[in-house]
Amino acid sequence: MLVRSDARLADLTTLGVGGPVDRLVEVTDPDELVAAVREADEAGRPLLVLGGGSNLVAPDDGWDGDVVAVRSRGVDRHGDMLRVQAGEDWDDLVAGTVEEELAGMEALSGIPGSTGATPVQNVGAYGQEVAQTITAVRVYDRAEKTERTLTPDECAFGYRDSRLKREPGRFVVLTVDFTLDPGPLSRPVGYAELAKRLGVDLGGRAPLADVRAAVLDLRRGKGMVVDPADPDTRSAGSFFTNPVVPAEQAVPGCPSWPAGDGQVKLSAAWLVQSAGFGRGTRDGRVGTSSRHSLALTTEPGATAAELMAFAERVVAAVRERFGVTLVPEPTRL
Repeated sequence: MLVRSDARLADLTTLGVGGPVDRLVEVTDPDELVAAVREADEAGRPLLVLGGGSNLVAPDDGWDGDVVAVRSRGVDRHGDMLRVQAGEDWDDLVAGTVEEELAGMEALSGIPGSTGATPVQNVGAYGQEVAQTITAVRVYDRAEKTERTLTPDECAFGYRDSRLKREPGRFVVLTVDFTLDPGPLSRPVGYAELAKRLGVDLGGRAPLADVRAAVLDLRRGKGMVVDPADPDTRSAGSFFTNPVVPAEQAVPGCPSWPAGDGQVKLSAAWLVQSAGFGRGTRDGRVGTSSRHSLALTTEPGATAAELMAFAERVVAAVRERFGVTLVPEPTRL
């Protein structure tokens, strides 16, 4: 366990905003993680548990308490089940499953951040989401002051949502168990853009390595693969979730997909662009990515206040024009 007092949240997040940290505690295994959380709780210090920092709008004033950076690593395989430490890099994990011919994560290639964050957001992309493969989440329950294992039902996964997200701060993820499908072919491809790139029918399968390569290529084309040399990747990925509305409230011309129970999921990217915030729309040091209107990006020196003011302008414009309220995906402290 390493404790520092010279860190800034801007250096720990992909958006590059956020002020100084009172105490940065770096932990390398679950025992250290639980100990660091308990110490902060018992001392009454504010606590922020941080993985890869890829889904966080950090405050400009910084954090007057403990930031526990999860650096635990390791993947244990038991047949088709993987038990993964919370600090394991997500894309490294996906790459490993493709190499070992285990299907179920291949369409989630290129997503930044750590494995422990994925069940919180129920991370998803290109027709897959982690809820389809998660079988257990080991957590430290700060309310009960004990470790426990949550089943998928107890996680109550939804679209970019889970119980862990709806009870913020209560559960600290220690490990995540995934069960995958052995074999060289992907799970059925469930996203039209990806199927077209692969040259297969929707619902068809393709070699795992081909799916990963295609997803990475698509994401790079949208500035969605973190690269320090690429200013479009100073982002949190998609800044807004695709809104789910009753079918009768579908917006004419807006791409949509069935969402069950008489609802449809609308394209947030189309709504943002059609409300006047196309790719490359800037306001000072913040704005939309030059390659994807759904990603908000920052320039060096930008503040969280600038970013959120721009995001609120986007939300207001979409609401005024289409009667739909966009919900930001990143966590804001």
